[in-house]
Amino acid sequence: MTTTTRQSFWPGLNLQILIAAVLGLALGYWLNGVDPQAASRVNILYGAGLIATLFIDLLKMVLIPLVFTSIVVGVASLQAHQQAGKVWKITLGFFVLTSAIAMLLALVATGIVRPGDGMGLDLFKDSMQNFKATSMPGTEILAGFLHSLFMNPITALAEGKILPVVMFALFLGVALVQAGGRHPRVIELLQELLDLLMRMIGWIMKLAPLGILALLVRLMATQNMDLLATMATFIVLVFAITIAHGAVVLPGLMWMFTRRSPLWLWRGARPALITAFATSSSSATLPISLQCAEQNLGVRKEIAGFVLPLGATMNMDGTALYEASAALFIAYLMGLDLSVGQQLIVMATAMVASMGAPGIPSAGMVTMVMVLQSVGLPAEAIAILLPIDRILDTIRTAVNVEGDIVASVVVNHRMG
Repeated sequence: MTTTTRQSFWPGLNLQILIAAVLGLALGYWLNGVDPQAASRVNILYGAGLIATLFIDLLKMVLIPLVFTSIVVGVASLQAHQQAGKVWKITLGFFVLTSAIAMLLALVATGIVRPGDGMGLDLFKDSMQNFKATSMPGTEILAGFLHSLFMNPITALAEGKILPVVMFALFLGVALVQAGGRHPRVIELLQELLDLLMRMIGWIMKLAPLGILALLVRLMATQNMDLLATMATFIVLVFAITIAHGAVVLPGLMWMFTRRSPLWLWRGARPALITAFATSSSSATLPISLQCAEQNLGVRKEIAGFVLPLGATMNMDGTALYEASAALFIAYLMGLDLSVGQQLIVMATAMVASMGAPGIPSAGMVTMVMVLQSVGLPAEAIAILLPIDRILDTIRTAVNVEGDIVASVVVNHRMG
């Protein structure tokens, strides 16, 4: 009885993160006005630095194996649908199309508004020394990017190079599909490894409130208070871009392919979209998404059962949009202008990162590290995004789920 009562009063993880964020902001704001030489300030910042570094390192520790196993298992899941080659080709093509439009919309809008432009962050001074903005012709950028995609996978895994790991995972997943079920133990092993990684991420997320508090204490104690106003601009911008994609782009594409109206879509998908907004988890919303697609929108069971689970793993329009916009936002805060080539790298990395993102709340916090590092931005910069991640996660998860449902409607129509 005592245990049950204690658990009922103990806040959930989302509330813990919110409380930690508020405390971190408050404590950091107070330390901002304390004498830099004061022993209390020095000791608190030292302890916060240790905790923040530990939290970031734990995220980096699981990043490579998580991306590898998620992508291989996601691609290999097509094996169960080998007889429906046209279905998965249309599905993957539509996923790529919507993700590319989402990221292009995000990069263009963020480039126009330029949130955070002109502000310098002393917290990232050390990391900025390792960032070299070079000017190269487009042909050299393309050649360098292609060269970075392929290398010894063992070396890439050991050195933490994301893009070669992603490419090897894609090739391995396709090879498993082409093998036609002759290697079930490989898939089972990778699936079990993915399950174990998800358990490990669950442990890390239990430390998230403390890690977030420490990161925000360091951030607020050393930064300009104008950052809060800048964050408000970024929040409004991301909401506007995400809503535009969910209210205009996705229904527009569905109408182009099927001539179905947006109101028909939103009426049929409303329970799933509300659930996604409330839970911030496309995986948790999947049963309701299947029900909406089959019963309300008339999608055949075999198509909905293929497209929606695959989309919950690989199709994250809202996440890709957010990560592309956030990378530019971080660059502007640091006083950097990413070249067109670097923005293309951000697009490609955000697309594959969203493919590898688990459908759980705040999963983008893990894959956001990948996007930042792809263009040399410091992984520690996610500290700026943590206080608003949960807020933005609601709307982007709803758009993720909407994209999956729209894809199932389009595939169902294309298959006659």
